[in-house]
Amino acid sequence: MQRFRRPSGIVAASVGVLTLLGMMANLAGCSCGADVQFTPSKDHVTITADGKPIAVYRHDESLTKPVLHPVYSPSGEVVNRTYPLGEVEGESKDHPHQVGVFFTYDDVNGVGFWNNTTAPPRIKHLGFTKVRRGYGKGTLGAILHWIDKDGAVLLVEERTMEFRVHKDAYLIDFNIELRAVRESVTFGDTKEGMLAIRVADWLREKGGTGKYLNAQGQRNAAKVWGKRSAWMQLEGQKENTTVGVAILNHPESVNYPTFWFARGYGLFAANPLGQHAFERALKVDNAQPLHLKLAPNEKALFKFRMIIYEGQKDQEAMEAEFADYTKREPVKTTYHEEKKSVEE
Repeated sequence: MQRFRRPSGIVAASVGVLTLLGMMANLAGCSCGADVQFTPSKDHVTITADGKPIAVYRHDESLTKPVLHPVYSPSGEVVNRTYPLGEVEGESKDHPHQVGVFFTYDDVNGVGFWNNTTAPPRIKHLGFTKVRRGYGKGTLGAILHWIDKDGAVLLVEERTMEFRVHKDAYLIDFNIELRAVRESVTFGDTKEGMLAIRVADWLREKGGTGKYLNAQGQRNAAKVWGKRSAWMQLEGQKENTTVGVAILNHPESVNYPTFWFARGYGLFAANPLGQHAFERALKVDNAQPLHLKLAPNEKALFKFRMIIYEGQKDQEAMEAEFADYTKREPVKTTYHEEKKSVEE
């Protein structure tokens, strides 16, 4: 079922570095836990917990979309691939548009925002709506414009990212609303979207140590690709430490549960809008297009939680994480592997 939210007004704020510094003084949350802080610069914001890095939000003019890069585990391991924003000897260099953690889509009124490495089109960061330091949790809000090749704004994006510190885990909650502006906007069904991370080579399945697992108990990229699932994890080994990245989809999000564009080479993406592309590839009978359409000023809500954790999380542990995110009772089900799979 598609879920849309009508706008109740939008705060079109554009906040400079000085204002951002002033906003940092606000404290939120409980009086316990790590101190989550935001340190601004001209083209990025560094997010830390008690001085340890969590991530860097980058909105440089040279980027075709804002990204989180790098993203760290609690012990300081970088879980995303460094390329193309840096050089690591022996690291893969395919798909240069897959940068860190990003949110984008490749068919918005026929305009591709996924594969582009030069602008236009681009998703442009305009400014911050909220910067709230806190103990155990900090919040960063931003306004972005999705701009086509002719310079027209197709969508206004209101994004809130909440950075939470748990034992042996960093959590990033993405609450994203996309609003059509002057004309209707249609999202074509394509596999290339939406909330994604290009993981470090050591965490990928092909040539790395990572293995995918979804909420149905299916494992490996060939069996989870294109399937619907409420959550997905990719867990591997870095030296003697188990490190994982999990993405959870909230039931309030559009077209829940999301489809997954999960590849063995290192792309890990949740894509709720690519319905027909995935169902057709999996040879689903009577595959149905979604073709999400927003009228002017209509909004669509996308909600995800990304967990970067250390220590093994089995299926029961992931169900508990999902219950915590959605405030639901954990699901206890015995799953059976499906025989049919799709190769990459």
